[in-house]
Amino acid sequence: MTKDFPGCGARRADRNVWVLARPLVTVEAAAERNEATMMDDDLRRDVAAELCWDPRVDSAAIEVSATSGLVTLRGTVASLRHKRAGGNAAARVRGVSGVANGLRVQIPDRDRRDDEDLRGDVLEALMLEGSVPMTVDAQARDGFVTLTGTVQWHYQREAAESRTASVTGVAGIDNAIALAQVLDARATGDAIKRAFRRDAVLDAGRLAVETFSGGLAILSGTVSSWAAHDHAVAAAWSAAGVTEVDDRIGVEYSP
Repeated sequence: MTKDFPGCGARRADRNVWVLARPLVTVEAAAERNEATMMDDDLRRDVAAELCWDPRVDSAAIEVSATSGLVTLRGTVASLRHKRAGGNAAARVRGVSGVANGLRVQIPDRDRRDDEDLRGDVLEALMLEGSVPMTVDAQARDGFVTLTGTVQWHYQREAAESRTASVTGVAGIDNAIALAQVLDARATGDAIKRAFRRDAVLDAGRLAVETFSGGLAILSGTVSSWAAHDHAVAAAWSAAGVTEVDDRIGVEYSP
């Protein structure tokens, strides 16, 4: 006869032992879980090694964690340039399907600028960047810079942000630069698909693109690495008239 005890399982009178009510874990499930943990540990070590390898990254200040291909960076760095370099280094490691860059920028006292001085430094840096037109302006407040204005191409917007990130004292950037091109949705979609086919690291058959008259391009499908993902997104941004990219591409890493 078996008597049940709530919360404790059941007691078998004939053997005088307790049988605890707990879910059974199969050998296969345990093996899969252990393998996933080992893969996460390997990826974390690889990313940490890449951060240490890159002289532009202050790796001593960065903590790395990895879960199913998603890498998270935590810690405090002394400049926005260091934060971006850390994220870029992690993204290029084989097996990384995404990077959550949680690094916090804390500007040292020696590098702090008041708002007007920082704005002047940013504008001077933008003037020295040949790909950034004079239509770009900047405002600064407490180390955070807002970029405004209008450009013809997305690469000009990227160049303005990259140049600003290199300015001492910049802790963050809001890139509000607008694009002035007008998009022919059908022609632009066809052009992006051709760019996918030309790219040596992309499998164009696994990617799809939808374009709309307002300048939106929606990317979907899968790629084999984060580097390939960046190629696909860059191809879409290179199309005339694209003002927004909705990135729905998944990264499916195959060993």
